[in-house]
Amino acid sequence: MHELSICQSMLKQVCDVARQYHAPHVHSVRIQLGPLSGIEADLLKQVFPIASSGTLADGAELLIQTMPVRVLCKHCNAAFDVQINQLGCPVCGDTHTQLVSGDEMILDSVQLAGHH
Repeated sequence: MHELSICQSMLKQVCDVARQYHAPHVHSVRIQLGPLSGIEADLLKQVFPIASSGTLADGAELLIQTMPVRVLCKHCNAAFDVQINQLGCPVCGDTHTQLVSGDEMILDSVQLAGHH
């Protein structure tokens, strides 16, 4: 399960931010997760309390926002959100598209105790 190592890596960044701002505790962590990232949101939520145990993020809430899959048509340059199984251009019908977003995991925000 690579979600645990991903979570540990993310928590290292989160705790670095908390230390940088001299925060005693992390209240919440918000990430953006693309459906094509290969990361299971449910598994990430399950391992987060385990990975954060004993860290500045112990007891913090993990908030996950699902990002759309966005592609760019190489034929007509239209950019649009698509379903994972429908990557063709709705404007011109061409199937030569380039993935713009939807395969990433982004650390969006960290709410620290005593900070808003």
